[in-house]
Amino acid sequence: MKKLVGGGAVLFVLVLVFFYLPFVNYTHRYEAGLAWNRISGESWLQTQGGWHITSPWVAIARIDTRPRRVCITSAGRGYNCKLVQFVPEKYQEFLDVEGFHYYWWANRLSFNTGYSEEYRGLVDIFRGHAFGVRKYGFLKVVDDYATPQ
Repeated sequence: MKKLVGGGAVLFVLVLVFFYLPFVNYTHRYEAGLAWNRISGESWLQTQGGWHITSPWVAIARIDTRPRRVCITSAGRGYNCKLVQFVPEKYQEFLDVEGFHYYWWANRLSFNTGYSEEYRGLVDIFRGHAFGVRKYGFLKVVDDYATPQ
């Protein structure tokens, strides 16, 4: 009887793990889940926080929608920071510019020694677009810390 219960418990854990990994994802209420179907190429946004069940060929990248401070690291005394926020409604424009991948990996293996802040993942992508010449609708500059006149 113990072998049956132990085997059942192991089977339950294996089924749970093999169901959870390919089918289930979780987004917090302040995150948008950018979903991409690897087979059809279709993309959509998971705007509601919580547990989501998808097909195993659907990839999900979570994007934090809270405002984030991005800076150009410099020894200068000028204002070099902006407060930016991802606009979930413009996710298709973001996909057109950046393509789909797991944005967490962006700039993950670089070593920016000498500065107190290192930019990784989406913050690094947002920093590039916040200070770039071309402005996109998917990134709203909440505050650019402009010098008071």
